Amino acid sequence: MEKKTLTITLTKSKYGRRPGHKQCLLGLGLRRLNQSVKVSDTPENRGMINKVAYLLRIEE
Repeated sequence: MEKKTLTITLTKSKYGRRPGHKQCLLGLGLRRLNQSVKVSDTPENRGMINKVAYLLRIEE
């Protein structure tokens, strides 16, 4: 069975955000504006994505 992946792009700045939201971005591997990363579709990653969804563009 193939693992599902999500492509997420940081579309808004992480500066001036809550510390927990910054930690979620680091946990997802996002460091720079307009950077895209592929992450596996797990409940842990979904939780971090949902927390900072207002900063991201998500593609399945």
